[in-house]
Amino acid sequence: MVGLFLYLWPMKIYLIILLSLFSLPLLAQDAPVKWATQETFFEDLAGKELPSFKGLTVDKKAFSNADLKNQVTVINFWFEKCPPCIAEMPELNKWVARYGAKGVRFIGITHDTPGIAKRFQKRSGYKYEIVSLSKEEIRKLNINHGFPSNVLVGRDGKMIYATANISFSDPLFKTKSVLFEEKLKSALDNN
Repeated sequence: MVGLFLYLWPMKIYLIILLSLFSLPLLAQDAPVKWATQETFFEDLAGKELPSFKGLTVDKKAFSNADLKNQVTVINFWFEKCPPCIAEMPELNKWVARYGAKGVRFIGITHDTPGIAKRFQKRSGYKYEIVSLSKEEIRKLNINHGFPSNVLVGRDGKMIYATANISFSDPLFKTKSVLFEEKLKSALDNN
């Protein structure tokens, strides 16, 4: 009997330690868990600085985030073979027509080469200034969560709001598109 006790004793200790380790995170949890989703990803960008980046325009001129200093900017992440990206471009072009003269800068960031982007722009009529970065450079920015993604940046260089697709006709995206435009108007009013 003593032999059985001595044999099982280490197993009891291991079991107690194991159960304790699993229960500690449960005891330490103060706030509800915030699951990572596209929406929470975008919400967490608000108030953060726009990360540094350097790319090339369709005319192969250097372009960086420093070129956006003291400007309200809308950044659209897209690429040529992305159907949802292309589908939202008519809505985005309307914003250029509506807010471009009011000083808003519209930048389209793509991983397409400058030559491909230039041909696409000519063919499609996409009105944003296009900046090409590599896929790795876009990934390192860590501000887009798929394609398309749209980010509003204030004059102070901080991100104000971000969302996926812009569409005022698709019920899935209309509410967030309206909110994006309201925040854009507000950024313009806060001179």
